[in-house]
Amino acid sequence: MLTGRRSMDKNRPNGEHNLVEWARPHFGDKRRFYRLLDPRLEGHFSIKGAQKAIQLAAQCLSRDPKARPQMSEVVGAVKPLPNLKDMASSSYYFQSMQADRNKSNMNAKNGIRTQAGFVTRNGQPLRSLSDVRASPYNQSQQSPKAKGKSS
Repeated sequence: MLTGRRSMDKNRPNGEHNLVEWARPHFGDKRRFYRLLDPRLEGHFSIKGAQKAIQLAAQCLSRDPKARPQMSEVVGAVKPLPNLKDMASSSYYFQSMQADRNKSNMNAKNGIRTQAGFVTRNGQPLRSLSDVRASPYNQSQQSPKAKGKSS
């Protein structure tokens, strides 16, 4: 839910195919915290809520099964998170990180840059966005019949 990624995705670069293995090194590093989050959120999330959700995810992925929380604990921890109001988009750190990301994207070679976390050339995606249509955050999902039609 946090990353917007599939658990296994062979279309991602090497080292990013397995979501758990990719995410584990990011859990303990506050600077890498934002890298875990789906860029399509564009700062529309609570910083404290995201940090708590990431801590919870790290507990759930503990190598020691006894250290993992019970589902009732997970539900109890997640339930209050939507009510938090400390939006990332208004934080200085997030704004400066976005500015740095935008600057590096514009300086990329050969007209290739990233836009909202997706690699693009002249505004056109270079990889399939099928995972975007399947995202629970995308309310305008196509029906299976509509996907088969060509425009």
